[in-house]
Amino acid sequence: MATLTDLLAEHTTLSAAAAEHLQRLVAEWQLLADLSFADYLLAVPDEDGRAGGEPPSLVYVAQVRPNTASTVFPRDEVGHRVDRPASAQGANPLMAAALRSGVIEREGIATRFGNVLIERTAIPVGFDGEVIAVLGRAGDASDPRPPSPLESAYRDAAEALCRMVVEGAFPLDEANTLGLSTPRAGDGFIRIEVDGSVTYASPNALSAVHRMGWTTDLGGSRIAEVLAALLTDPFESADAEAMIAAAAGTPDGACLPSPDIALRMELDARRATVLLRAVPLRSAGQSRGAVLLIRDVTEVRRRDLALISKDATIREIHHRVKNNLQSVSALLRLQARRSGNPETTAALGEAVRRVSSIALVHEMLSGSVDEEVDLDTVVDRLGSSLVDVWLPDGGMRVTVRRENRLGVLPADLAMPLVMVLTEVIQNSIEHGFAPGQDGAEIVVGAIRDVRDLQVTVTDNGCGLPEGFDLAASDRLGLQIVRTLVSNDLGGQIEIAPVPETGGTRVRLDIPLH
Repeated sequence: MATLTDLLAEHTTLSAAAAEHLQRLVAEWQLLADLSFADYLLAVPDEDGRAGGEPPSLVYVAQVRPNTASTVFPRDEVGHRVDRPASAQGANPLMAAALRSGVIEREGIATRFGNVLIERTAIPVGFDGEVIAVLGRAGDASDPRPPSPLESAYRDAAEALCRMVVEGAFPLDEANTLGLSTPRAGDGFIRIEVDGSVTYASPNALSAVHRMGWTTDLGGSRIAEVLAALLTDPFESADAEAMIAAAAGTPDGACLPSPDIALRMELDARRATVLLRAVPLRSAGQSRGAVLLIRDVTEVRRRDLALISKDATIREIHHRVKNNLQSVSALLRLQARRSGNPETTAALGEAVRRVSSIALVHEMLSGSVDEEVDLDTVVDRLGSSLVDVWLPDGGMRVTVRRENRLGVLPADLAMPLVMVLTEVIQNSIEHGFAPGQDGAEIVVGAIRDVRDLQVTVTDNGCGLPEGFDLAASDRLGLQIVRTLVSNDLGGQIEIAPVPETGGTRVRLDIPLH
């Protein structure tokens, strides 16, 4: 399915600014559809398909269905032309007229499609003094009952927003630096006049405000004063009042929303948390009040706080485990120094390094908020720490470096992988090089895609001993490696010589899914 950007590039020669205006309109027009109880189709002149000096035909490039009513367009109309046969449900003869006239065109008599009467309207989309597109609106007109107060309030607000579309004033270039979501009309709808007084509040909006602590009706109340009485933070109250004043404006249109004033806020009252968005209504340079959309997010925020508390607890546990493992490592190191048996000292030294590698992973997890480990940081620290505790005879130094990125892994994969790399790198440092070898180097490489991670540990040492067989080896370190790769990582390991350098390469293939 082609995106709006692709369709605009294919059919139009609009400027980048005009295309961006249509992108913002499509990002916000769900509000129009919900308030109108109608489907909307966005059509643009097809400059690519015009012939000779004829005016370009119109092609649909976007479609939205209402959440407040049944759709009248069950099929996808995107990519179809407006001027197809009249039997097609998406056809709208008013679109071309609205493109030429620059005013809203309405159908005098509802059109019947099957058992449904459809009321159609065409709204030109203005931008920078020109008509760049047309919105086609189609709603079900079969219900003979008079509209309810909620329906009347919704439709009045929708008409005001459609007039703003014609003038190029909707949607506003609104900053949302906090990334707050957008409440829908069905979440809670409040219509306010220029002075901030409430003329209508939907039942859901009343429920949200009552949960905040308000006990009476909102009709006739000044919403800024209501919020000031409910909010516990005076600074938050002042910000809400400024937002409402900027959205409602003044009768002469002098007070217009500034990009510096947020039109979305999350408000904390004594008993509830709500998400509030203000939508200014402007027409012919004058303020017409505003629409406030309100959503009760109390339970969502409570769950968020519970997750934050749980996350902090888990990170504290990782921190304490890391401290305990470091204490165990220190005790093993102390015991190794007191031992007079070289084999015991070597075994305790290997245990120290294994415990330290596990402690390193827990240290990374104690600073992570999502139980994930940055393997690149761990490998860099692991290589330097292993080299520091091992100095082969003759003063030879071994360099451990990393090529490419291993990336981030969840803790259940990172823990065994780090233990495997510890064993492999340590084994290479201890047994992979001849005494006094110059330029001893170990390189940790990685190739990663969506499904698999391939890690290689390559040295330029003296190679594998004759007759080496990984499956038959009785060394503890290699047995640990085989067990972790097979059971914990579900992967495969291969150890082979490197003909180019005479060294050894260990290859790990680990499935990520």
